[in-house]
Amino acid sequence: MQYDHTMRILGVDPGLSTAGLGLVETDTKGSLKAIDWLTITTSPSLELPDRLLELAQDLEGFLKEAKPDVAVVEELFFATNKRSAMDVSQARGVILVTLKKAGIHVLSATPLQLKIAVTGDGQADKKQMQSMVKRILTLTETPEPADAADALGLAIYGAHIMRGQTGVTSPSATLHAAKSPF
Repeated sequence: MQYDHTMRILGVDPGLSTAGLGLVETDTKGSLKAIDWLTITTSPSLELPDRLLELAQDLEGFLKEAKPDVAVVEELFFATNKRSAMDVSQARGVILVTLKKAGIHVLSATPLQLKIAVTGDGQADKKQMQSMVKRILTLTETPEPADAADALGLAIYGAHIMRGQTGVTSPSATLHAAKSPF
């Protein structure tokens, strides 16, 4: 996948109650510009299938407007709460299918990869991530909420991957090597 024009990269911080979305644009010179960031929320009062459907429909609507070329979806890491891990895993699956149905190339990033790419520190906390996202994208305010800031970080990570700045020399090799189930 070679780009000789502006590329839009969507970062997605998956969640069932709250999913973060962050859209950046990068040009052939590598400059980055934040286009949009937001969250999709679903009500815990709805049954799980209805929440997943709402997530898919809201994401589809956003994709039609935003028209990203590539998406980076964070891989999940849970140590304790198995119930929320299952719910978020299902939400991530819906997100991956929705992106693939829209014809968008999907990359994945672990929380560690994301933190290292954005802050240089694999142990960075939410505030450090938000601060670096603000600095990298030259925003006047810290992006809020944290889910949306993480999504912008994922989009920044995607821009680095697509430019070959994470040790991968070919964007097409990066897409092939990405841990996408598709």
